[in-house]
Amino acid sequence: MASVDFEHVSVEFPIYNASARSLKKRLFQVATGGQLNADQNGRVVVRALEDLTFSLRDGDRVGLLGHNGAGKSTLLRLLSGVYEPSAGRANIRGEIGSLIDISFGIDPEATGRENIHLRGALLGVPKDEIKERMEEIIEYSELGDFVDMPVRTYSAGMHLRLAFSVSTVIRPQILLMDEWLSVGDEGFRHKAEQRMNELVESTNILVLASHSKELVRHVCNRLIWLEHGRVKMDGSTDEVGAAYFKD
Repeated sequence: MASVDFEHVSVEFPIYNASARSLKKRLFQVATGGQLNADQNGRVVVRALEDLTFSLRDGDRVGLLGHNGAGKSTLLRLLSGVYEPSAGRANIRGEIGSLIDISFGIDPEATGRENIHLRGALLGVPKDEIKERMEEIIEYSELGDFVDMPVRTYSAGMHLRLAFSVSTVIRPQILLMDEWLSVGDEGFRHKAEQRMNELVESTNILVLASHSKELVRHVCNRLIWLEHGRVKMDGSTDEVGAAYFKD
């Protein structure tokens, strides 16, 4: 059983070496709808998320909507534990898997095999499990003998196949995604789509940030619309989708 409970959660980032009393800061505050403020020490702070209250439960397939800068990526990073709330309470139960940046941690000077270990460690997969599933990952990636060559010798498609193959070996209770993963190689695309569908089906809770109307309507049963770091609308895919996409 997995769950997420947010109660009046906010996230702020201090901006150092900036005057909280300057005219420029005041103009920015007006232009950004109050997203720039000053803390008690007089430092300029950016309010990325403000007063979020919602709950997620098993079976939720949640799409995050909003323009660039609305707070979608910040919310995903908050859920993944990269950020902590500046205010409010965030209670998250369940193992979390993040596919926000599948190439993060890949070392171009290391071999494909070594990078499987590196990326697996970043994902929190135990060493024994990576060792046990090594050949399965290599076979799935279709890299062949290149798996023992430095990643800097790979084509862009090979690099993506390696990152995708090791990143999707996880089966978390809460899955976080920033857009749907798409691997460009035509011959690899079909089985990549199949694996993504299996991954989504196996997770208890999915949180997916996307700009795609077709994708969120196909995958999600609930949408949260963020605007300037606040929840503007939270409801069914049909209801929120119609309001956001204006159809």
